[in-house]
Amino acid sequence: MVARIVFAGTPDFSVPALDALVGAGVAPVAVFTQPDRPAGRGRRLTPPPVKRAAEAHGLAVHQPERLGDDEAAQIRALAPDLMVVVGYGQILRRNVLEAPRRGCVNVHASLLPRWRGAAPIQRALLAGDEQTGVTLMQMDEGLDTGPMLAREATAISADETAGSLHDRLARVGADLLVAHLDDLLAGAITPEPQPEEGVTYAAKLTNAESWLDPAEPAEQLERRVRALAPVPGARVHLGETQVRVLAAHAAAGQPDDQPGTVAAAGSQGIEVATGQGRLCITRLKPAGGREQSAADYLNGRRLAPGEPVR
Repeated sequence: MVARIVFAGTPDFSVPALDALVGAGVAPVAVFTQPDRPAGRGRRLTPPPVKRAAEAHGLAVHQPERLGDDEAAQIRALAPDLMVVVGYGQILRRNVLEAPRRGCVNVHASLLPRWRGAAPIQRALLAGDEQTGVTLMQMDEGLDTGPMLAREATAISADETAGSLHDRLARVGADLLVAHLDDLLAGAITPEPQPEEGVTYAAKLTNAESWLDPAEPAEQLERRVRALAPVPGARVHLGETQVRVLAAHAAAGQPDDQPGTVAAAGSQGIEVATGQGRLCITRLKPAGGREQSAADYLNGRRLAPGEPVR
């Protein structure tokens, strides 16, 4: 019997899993994704990445505002064996969870129960975690609370950004899904309840969290830069100019450093005195300008030691 799978996902993170299913010869009978939304400076209506990928594979795409009773009935009518959910963007109700024969399986970008929620990649980097991974989870009505079916751990490198870790975990999740797909369809995996100890929540980052506070230690600021790179980018004012900091690293400070000021500026970067050590900014994007190295930025703007940073 050929497996019948329904796929639900929306962002770039979901695309490798969808591609992997098609590559494994198990093309979904239907793909559910969020509606097209306005994006960019022109606020043009833009399809989500999963829609573009699904249409490239010739798959049927559905874009309801939410998965309600009508959509649950639609899914049941498809008689799916399994529903695979990767970053869909909604908590599913019971009538949807119970529509497929084997229920709904989620590909989540953390080692549950750590970092349940919307921003597990960014929160792992902000917290300075040394490792993270992907969990295949049998979905229930809670927020990433369902029992675990499989996990794959990976180390977080010292220069990892949210962008690089996102791409790596998306591939890990796709491989993990395909590796266990036959057992998932056969019901041959015994779900393991998540432990009560070690639960943390990965709330979506707020606009306020994108600002760098020079009173904090440089190592913590470096983690924030990496957690927000490449988008939206950590923000700070260098003198009177607002910039998005795209790359930076912590460095040793000097006894006479004044936190919240430029300590040095040259070909190696812009060194900001912090609450502990210096943050050396090496790549940035000034408001209304282009992304560039700190050295190139300094070619067009003099930034003297002692200028305020906030």
